[in-house]
Amino acid sequence: MIGLVGWLVLTFTAAAAGGIASVEAGPFYLALVRPGWAPPAWLFGPVWSVLYLLMGIAAWRVWRAGAGHRSPAALPVFVLQLVLNGLWTWLFFAWHRGGWAFAEIVLLWAAIVVAIVLFSRTSRLAAALLAPYLAWVTFAAGLNLSLWQLNPAVLG
Repeated sequence: MIGLVGWLVLTFTAAAAGGIASVEAGPFYLALVRPGWAPPAWLFGPVWSVLYLLMGIAAWRVWRAGAGHRSPAALPVFVLQLVLNGLWTWLFFAWHRGGWAFAEIVLLWAAIVVAIVLFSRTSRLAAALLAPYLAWVTFAAGLNLSLWQLNPAVLG
């Protein structure tokens, strides 16, 4: 149980680090020209909360199964994608760098794919728990690109 708590604390600490950058995300997001398919601002918090919970559980399952023997890079890649996830929030919401945020979210997407592949070597369930995260980041990448294109003066 301590291992699960540890992975959840690590994962939600990364979420909090990104959250610091998004303190003003709601008003900023609402001020942007958004595509018609953009979700409402209130949806991001609940979605990310569920995704971070699933991510923490996935990492714990891999850790508990002894990933060091089957896939030693699995958990370091997981931690890398946590860092990239937090960095995206800073690039987009705090620093208003839409192009950099888009390039970075492509790297994040690739890191998630690698994490899923590596997790699957240890726990198929852990890999499956990351699938909604990959789907959401895929959607977020498209939204990032669209917002950057629609708001070049703000997200230059």
